[in-house]
Amino acid sequence: MRSSCFTERRFRSEGGFTLVELMIVVAIVGILAVVAIPMYQVVPERSRATEAVAGLDAIRECMRTYYAEHGTYAHASFTDGAQVTVGGILTIKDVDLGGRFFSSECYTFDGRPTADAFTIECDGSASTAPAAGDVQSVTATIDEAGEIVTSW
Repeated sequence: MRSSCFTERRFRSEGGFTLVELMIVVAIVGILAVVAIPMYQVVPERSRATEAVAGLDAIRECMRTYYAEHGTYAHASFTDGAQVTVGGILTIKDVDLGGRFFSSECYTFDGRPTADAFTIECDGSASTAPAAGDVQSVTATIDEAGEIVTSW
């Protein structure tokens, strides 16, 4: 009989978590998940948008070269919605803008360039690149000052 009392005492003295403590931990993990998951859902789109930003930066450099040679950003072929590679005026080719997510069709003039200003847009919904389906909602713009605005 003595051994059963010893066993009972030993069982009571072992530590563990109560149900309340476990429920508190589950609630904290749930709150963290609700906050963190939406923050990480935009990370893939943001990383894919870097390809568009690189293409826009290359176009901006070509536009700066054009401005240095001609003293203006305006040209008859630079119309609203026109592809930047049409006519080869900017010395940038379709191959230079082709990537995994964005193709040259994405990069167009947003409005007609003036003597001192331009805006180029990259619209993922116009892409014919291999992984174009992943960037349908991505758009990015760049202006003559190099200000880049992206949305996804």
